[in-house]
Formats: sequence, C-alpha cells, structure tokens
Amino acid sequence: MSGAELILNEDGSIYHINLCPGELAPTIITVGDPGRVARVSDRFDEVNARKSKREFICHTGRVGRTPVSVISTGIGPDNIDIVLNEADALFNIDFETRAPKEELSTLRFIRIGTSGALRPDIAVDSLVASAYGLGLDNLMGFYHYPSNLGEAELTDQLNAFMKDTIELPFYACSGSAGLLEKVGKGMQHGITLTAPGFYAPQGRQLRLKPRFRTPEIEQLGHFAFRGMHLANFEMETAAIYGLARLLGHEALSTNAILANRPAGTFSRNPAKAVDRLIEEVLSQLG
Repeated sequence: MSGAELILNEDGSIYHINLCPGELAPTIITVGDPGRVARVSDRFDEVNARKSKREFICHTGRVGRTPVSVISTGIGPDNIDIVLNEADALFNIDFETRAPKEELSTLRFIRIGTSGALRPDIAVDSLVASAYGLGLDNLMGFYHYPSNLGEAELTDQLNAFMKDTIELPFYACSGSAGLLEKVGKGMQHGITLTAPGFYAPQGRQLRLKPRFRTPEIEQLGHFAFRGMHLANFEMETAAIYGLARLLGHEALSTNAILANRPAGTFSRNPAKAVDRLIEEVLSQLG
C-alpha cells in the first residue's frame, strides 16, 4: 500500500494516533473524552507509556496480568474510523513491507462511554452494555459490510416499526457475545442507537428545528428485538461494532446513562456514574 494510504510520521508512528507497533496493548479501552483517559489509567496497576497527538491520548499499562491501553477517540463515527483502522494496522500490517501480515492478531475494544436512555424505566446513573449497535451514520456504506442474519432481521424489523415516523437508513452491527457476557454482566443489556450528531440527530432543538422530536424519540424506546429494547442513544457504538467485525476483532460498548430522554432527567452526579462504570469494566479485565 502506498504512502498516501498507510501514512507514517517521521518516527515511524502511524499518522493520527501517533503510536508505533508495540506501543498499544491488544485490549483497548476507548473513551470519547480525552480527559477521561487518566481517570481510567489511574486505576491501572501499572502505567508504562503515555503518548498523545491532537485529541488522541493513549496510556498503556496493565490491569492485573492483562496488558491494557486506554485511548481517547473524540466524538463520532468519523473518529472511530481513524482509531480502529490505525489500531488494527499497528498489529496486522508490516510497516516495513506495507503489506498485511500473514498471521493476524485479534484485538478487544471496550468502549466506556456516556449516553441518554430512550426508555423511562432505564434510570439515570445505570449502566448499559450493548448487544447491538444501530447506526444512523453512513460509515458502513463505505465498506463492504455483509450483515449476518440477526443484523438483517433487526434492521428490517426496525424499519417496519418506524415506517410511518422515521425513514432513515439504519444499519445494524452486533457486538461480541463473549465480552457482553463477561464484561457486561451485571449491566442492563440492550440495543444502542448511534447518531451522527448530538442535536437534531438526537431530537434536540436549540435554534434549529429538527425533523424528529420527542414523540418520535419516545416511539423508538418501544422497539424490541429478541427480548431486548432499544435502550440508549450515543455517537460511536455501531461504528465500533461494524469495523471490529470487518477487521476480525471483538468489541463491546458500555455506557453510563446520564440522561433519560422520555423523563427529561439528567444525572445529579455524572462523574460518579462514569467512575462506577470504569471500575466495573476494569474489574473484569484483571
């Protein structure tokens, strides 16, 4: 692959996330907020590397005997495209020959995020682990993504459910069942809707009136698939799940619920909710 495709910095690090092969652990926690990286790594048993460039901050160390990295992605599916592709390249592309390696490594991506609940019975400060991500963004349209049977059924059923209300190109991506069972145990399991923006794409109005408002948002919360409800709204999960599956990796998205959209409530102590989620995830990695 050309220098315009696999772009390396002068020190041999990959272009955006500024890491060299060997500087990223195969278990990778992703956070949106760069300020959350230290909140996670402060709970590591050891931190042996810290690097940063732009919004991408990475700390690497270990939890128990498990090597772990935490990296900030920034917000949105576009940044997820950068981080997951470049993380994969660090393990699965030979930077000398610029060719994929014959033996590929499988990585684990675990998102620690925040989001808003779509159902009144999901209380603020609760923790949600995503079995599926439903994307409203267009990222998977640029890749050859073959939906499995469950993903195709989920997309078809949601489109039928919302046909008279919201006509948008949903796509569905499943997370790792193994990580959901291990890391997500004790959390509520559900389906997460990934929006390409924070305001109109999530039904919020400041000065601009969105096409979809509270009634449509509340209707989404009534949708269920295989016993799981559409639980929460955020901006990264479907992109993480889609790219992870295409690249042969495992992924799980976990979220602290800071807002309940139908109830109109917001957490009184969001930092405490996020810290509880961090502790819960790390306790399953050691």
